Amino acid sequence: MAGEIIVPSLGESVSEATVSKWFKKVGDAVAADEPVCELETDKVTLEVNSPAAGMLKDIKVDAGKSVEVGALLGLIEVGAAGAKSAPAAAPKAAAPAAAAPAPAAASAAPQAGPAARKMMDETGIRPESGSGKDGRVTKGDILSAPAVSAPVATGPREERVKMTKLRQTIARRLKESQNTAAILTTFNEIDMTNVMALRNEYKDVFEKKHGVKLGFMGFFVKAAINALKEIPAVNAQIDGDEIIYKNYYDIGMAVGTDQGLVVPVIRDADQLSIDGVEKEIGRLAKKAREGSLAMADLQGGTFTVTNGGVYGSLMATPIVNPPQSGILGLHKIEERPIALKGQVVIRPMMYVALSYDHRIIDGKESVTFLVRVKEAMEDPRRLLLGL
Repeated sequence: MAGEIIVPSLGESVSEATVSKWFKKVGDAVAADEPVCELETDKVTLEVNSPAAGMLKDIKVDAGKSVEVGALLGLIEVGAAGAKSAPAAAPKAAAPAAAAPAPAAASAAPQAGPAARKMMDETGIRPESGSGKDGRVTKGDILSAPAVSAPVATGPREERVKMTKLRQTIARRLKESQNTAAILTTFNEIDMTNVMALRNEYKDVFEKKHGVKLGFMGFFVKAAINALKEIPAVNAQIDGDEIIYKNYYDIGMAVGTDQGLVVPVIRDADQLSIDGVEKEIGRLAKKAREGSLAMADLQGGTFTVTNGGVYGSLMATPIVNPPQSGILGLHKIEERPIALKGQVVIRPMMYVALSYDHRIIDGKESVTFLVRVKEAMEDPRRLLLGL
């Protein structure tokens, strides 16, 4: 009896995907619910699992081909014995045998998720064991593994690679934002002294009670929501000749992944406490880096926060994520001399930026928004009082 491997539902408004890779080859043994191939849409990457245990009998769609929802990807010979397969990941460019030592026991390497496999492809590093669930290799395992000597380049000096669907979508939407909206950016700076002191004082008891680390993003999200409530245009969008004011606060969090930038959404963030926001940020960021975000995680969003500070950015102008009208950009904390009460003091400072659609948000509103964020972060007691 043959079991069919079918393209699953890809989410609202998505009907097509590309087969990015097969983890198995014809004749390989597969377990029930074991990932057999990977699909890539313009929003997410997802694995397709085997419907039953047996042997991969046939591959109907090769890697690189496009498929629609419901299409037949391959067939499983249910109950049949197959050969044990080596991991599908392999270095993109094989070097001459003498150029670099081959990773030890590559055919016995543990399984890895999409992000880790991609890093293994790029680095050539093959950890002998994984620290993830069921022994899976994680990106951390690869980063901590001994480096493999880089092979001497012998191929062409250039390589032409087709953009992934996700990268094509990012490019299209960013250009659409520039072409459609009248985007301006306003800046301010925040003295992080008080919020850093509060975090240092309570981070241990916070983590012990809530099971999540206390970062700064929870404070910034709550500060942004308070400012959005005062300046509703920043949480609104233009639809034709109408303005849609949102009375809910679904906050997008820009996350950089190996596949590109994604913006999962924290639903009804105004209803969450700071620990709830931190838990959602951690959950969504983990799914993003594992490549396991669902379409529902990415849809909607009324306002976005992006943190370039994690990469060391001192100042940048974030671009609005359409159809939203505003995005808050955070940057790295850096000690700088400032004038305070007639004296020069050294304080941990952060530049913040608000990029906004000037068609709907005026300069006074944009500046006031950032001032309210600044006030809340410099005196975090205001967040508790809703001020």
